[in-house]
Amino acid sequence: MGNSMLHHVEIYVSSLPRSIEFWGWLLPKLGYEQFQKWDSGISWKYRETYLVFVQAEERFLKIPYHRCRVGLNHLAFHAKSKEHVDDLTEALREKGIQILYKDKHPYAGGDDYYAVFFEDPDRIKVELVAPSMYEGIF
Repeated sequence: MGNSMLHHVEIYVSSLPRSIEFWGWLLPKLGYEQFQKWDSGISWKYRETYLVFVQAEERFLKIPYHRCRVGLNHLAFHAKSKEHVDDLTEALREKGIQILYKDKHPYAGGDDYYAVFFEDPDRIKVELVAPSMYEGIF
C-alpha cells in the first residue's frame, strides 16, 4: 500500500469536454497520468490515488455547483517547491485562468502557507501548496 489512504475522488461536472481541457492541462503538471477514459468520464492517476470526472446527467444540471453549499469545497495539491507554485501561477495567467485572492497571493492561506488558488470550469476551487518549513514536525 502507498502513502495515501485516499483511493479516489469522483466529481460530477457540467461539461466533460471543458473539464477534460482544464484538468488534462493541469494534472500532468502535477505528476498525474491519464488512467481511464470512457464516453461519460475520464480519470487521472498519481501513484495509488486517482481523480475521476464524470458528466452529470442533464436532469441534474438545473442546480449548478457552488463550493459554499454542502459538498466539496476545494481540492488542494502538494507542490514540489515555491518555484513550482510560481511556475504554475505564471502558466495559469498565460492561459487566462483567474488567480483567486490576488491581493494576498501567494500568502492568501497565511504567512507560512505559500500557495496559488484558482478555479476549474465548474468553479471548484483548486490550490497548489508549497512544502512548509513545518512539514514533518507535527
